Amino acid sequence: MNYLEFEKPLAEIEGKAEELRAMARKSEGMNVEKEAAALDKKAADMLRDMYKTLDPWRKCQVARHPDRPHCRDYIEALFSEFTTLAGDRNFAEDHAIMGGLARFNDQPVVVIGQEKGSDTKTRIERNFGMARPEGYRKAIRLMDLADRFRLPVITLVDTPGAYPGKGAEERGQSEAIARCTQKCLEIGVPLISVVIGEGGSGGAVALASANRVAMLEHSIYSVITPEGCASILWKDAERMKEAAMALRLTAQDLLKLGIIDRIITEPLGGAQRNKADVIQSVGREIGAMLKELSGKKPADLVKERRQKFLSMGSTGLAA
Repeated sequence: MNYLEFEKPLAEIEGKAEELRAMARKSEGMNVEKEAAALDKKAADMLRDMYKTLDPWRKCQVARHPDRPHCRDYIEALFSEFTTLAGDRNFAEDHAIMGGLARFNDQPVVVIGQEKGSDTKTRIERNFGMARPEGYRKAIRLMDLADRFRLPVITLVDTPGAYPGKGAEERGQSEAIARCTQKCLEIGVPLISVVIGEGGSGGAVALASANRVAMLEHSIYSVITPEGCASILWKDAERMKEAAMALRLTAQDLLKLGIIDRIITEPLGGAQRNKADVIQSVGREIGAMLKELSGKKPADLVKERRQKFLSMGSTGLAA
């Protein structure tokens, strides 16, 4: 288990409990279960108290936890017959965005998501989930395919933002993001998006301009990272905690503001502590959102989606 900075006191207690049990395993007749159970209870109470009062900066840390389930984990667990479709038919394959045809509860769908990678090798291969223009153009191609064959689109968002490198900018990063966002608003099929970790900047909006947008309880969704915001506003990245508070980037704030439609509860301690449970919760919510949109005419889906985003900013301002 990888512990976050604010979880260090919890790590000490859980570590002591494990040390006692390790000693007992080595010494026959040594009974430490009562002491270990007391430490377990203390750790559980501390974990509950910690996660009951997470401030926005700590939410950012949880959303970025390396052990949270990633896009690939959700696809492997929730979708069957997943067939990867690669390349933008123009420049290259971008491994930061994965997508293809699949079945969800035996219903044919197109699934697209940002994959950060799970170890050093795959994180480099996936560019830490930061897509280049070809990644967004691949997503456009897949959404066109879904629209042509009347397949619902499900997107899984988890990115710090689009890749800001020189090559990406030369190949039209902003144009690719804008066209991907436009495509989200144009397709006449149900479009559902779930923010499973970080929803960073236009890189996230390009896949999340959907009929239904859900966020995991401890995920974040914002126009810029707290560090980037602090660097621009105050020329001091160390003021990221203050920036995180001002950005209103938590799922709870965004639900009040009408930016998202629902929050998916995470296990106590975050998604990283019980991956199977949170994946099943996401699956249930995707199923519910698909049911809400099933049977709607293409024109109604497009109109509803456009109106959803046009009305943002007119509600929840007093929250």
